[in-house]
Amino acid sequence: MVAVKAQPKSRRPGIGGVAPSADGPRLRIAVTDAPENGRANRAVCEMLADALGLPRSAVTLASGAASRDKRLHVVGDPATLIARISTL
Repeated sequence: MVAVKAQPKSRRPGIGGVAPSADGPRLRIAVTDAPENGRANRAVCEMLADALGLPRSAVTLASGAASRDKRLHVVGDPATLIARISTL
């Protein structure tokens, strides 16, 4: 699971480092899509998959569909994923 702080309707899409939160650090992901009909959620999953070099189907929303704080399930080797995420 990857903890994410989503920023929908952003002017500058991209992965913007780590944001502190009460639950621990979260990866910041800004997308241009509006949070309507799940478009922003799909865009966040797609952006993380692209950044990790994974197929888009490898990243799914686990929790936080209506919140900016989300948990994404990423399929793959945990050690490799941790190394890739730490470079973002």
